[in-house]
Amino acid sequence: MPTATNRHLGHTGEPYPDAYYVRLAEDRFVSTLHAQGAWQPGEQHMAPASGLVLAEAERRLPSSKLVSRVSFDILGVIHSGEFTIDVQVLRPGRSIELLEARMRHGDQTSISARIWRLAANDTTRIAGDERARLPAPDSMPPLALSSIWGGGYVASIETRRNADARPGHSLAWVRSALPLVAGEADPPVAGFLKLIDTANGIAVRERPGSVFFANVDLTVHFFRAPEAGWVGFDTRVSFGPSGLGETLSALSDARGPVGTAVQSLTVRSGEDHPGHSRSGAATG
Repeated sequence: MPTATNRHLGHTGEPYPDAYYVRLAEDRFVSTLHAQGAWQPGEQHMAPASGLVLAEAERRLPSSKLVSRVSFDILGVIHSGEFTIDVQVLRPGRSIELLEARMRHGDQTSISARIWRLAANDTTRIAGDERARLPAPDSMPPLALSSIWGGGYVASIETRRNADARPGHSLAWVRSALPLVAGEADPPVAGFLKLIDTANGIAVRERPGSVFFANVDLTVHFFRAPEAGWVGFDTRVSFGPSGLGETLSALSDARGPVGTAVQSLTVRSGEDHPGHSRSGAATG
């Protein structure tokens, strides 16, 4: 079974590309330091990992259908180093289909994903939504997210956040110049989705050093195909009284609202803080 030692490309000082991953084979990859997680150095951050899982599902099973929902369950530590992505069709159909994809480290699965894709139809005449547009990225001040979080992924992104953000609620924009895989263009939806898991770190209720609030899942719904580039967040974080939490985000691209993201949190503080683990589900 893999251990959580740091095996990202670049960890020992060797050169590594300006990308989150390097492809080793059709279904096999290795992480770079840009994919490094925020909770401990020997993990991958869920944001690029989730983007890559979706990208591989779309690359290997191409379709004119549109991604409607992607749900990820984090089944254990997302180990750095080499890993495999498996993809299959669970429910085929001409207008509706369900895919499954897994990130696997040897025999251990760290991420399991299910992806609904729906046939595209022209509904321009009745299109509409009730969500307010976010202020433009250039209207918000830059946020040095690395002053709150460590890790190579956080260092790789540009973040802007509203000046009146408060613990538990913020408006923000995030973007990255790095592709998921070295030498490969991101699929459009995966290029947007690769930044969404950042949501749990941009409106923190408590400093990460004193409270552990990792997400054990990520569910994203789209009502419009997003455009890669800036990813906008209207994020609210809630902690309950018994160790449960939720991060809820309304998502936008440069054209306006596109959908929502929800993350279920395991919240622990003081002596219960499991600083060695990315997912409470992995350590019990």
